[in-house]
Amino acid sequence: MTTPAAGTELAPVVVAVTQEKIDRYAEAGGDGNPLHTDPQFAGQTQFGGTIAHGMLLLAYLSRMLTAAFGQAWLSNGRLKVRFRAPARPGDTVSAVGHVVRAAEGGRTVCAVECRNQAGETLVSGEAEVPA
Repeated sequence: MTTPAAGTELAPVVVAVTQEKIDRYAEAGGDGNPLHTDPQFAGQTQFGGTIAHGMLLLAYLSRMLTAAFGQAWLSNGRLKVRFRAPARPGDTVSAVGHVVRAAEGGRTVCAVECRNQAGETLVSGEAEVPA
């Protein structure tokens, strides 16, 4: 796979977040935290309702990076992020990114984010992929 040049936008991954997807993720990962799965409980928290797992958002970033870099990302990619805001059922999340530095023989560095439909940044950070 050819290393994209600095400034190259990665093809975004856009996903509608639903309570069903959150529940399925909770079941698959064994995380029954009611903040994610119980609307009545979550409604009484600072979030005012259920929120998606942070790792679910990272899966969308990983899907985008896999499409861009294939096996290089899957085998030895690195991701360093900060969680900025929660994703909620009903949100449309876009995983986006661009190449910051394309290193010949080194690592390609990308700025990555997940944003909701209002443009609010939910997750931001940096991905490194071996060249």
